[in-house]
Amino acid sequence: MKNKKILQRLKRHSRIRIKISGTKERPRLVVYRSLRHLSAQLVDDSNNRVIFALSTFTKDLKPLFSGGCNCKVAEEFGKIFAERVKGLGVSQIVFDRGGYLYHGRIKAFAEALRKGGLIF
Repeated sequence: MKNKKILQRLKRHSRIRIKISGTKERPRLVVYRSLRHLSAQLVDDSNNRVIFALSTFTKDLKPLFSGGCNCKVAEEFGKIFAERVKGLGVSQIVFDRGGYLYHGRIKAFAEALRKGGLIF
């Protein structure tokens, strides 16, 4: 790996993945954070399927989040993600922070999901 911090995050993520997994009734929500965007997926690990995926650079959301990603953007993205997931009939999830610290954008996203009605 190019960067030691990226390698450490991937190690943390693999340790977390050993302990948690998602099912069809309670899928795993995976978060990816880059410098400019956030991305989230609902994964059913028992069938190895992605149920739903959304990011701040998808076609319909890109105009809303064109100025980069901060905590306010992460919170708005969490509200939109929660609405769409509730529309699929999913109310309980397993939150996989992807090896990132539960702080800043990840925390704002998770709290917005909770306010949106998702249970984890």
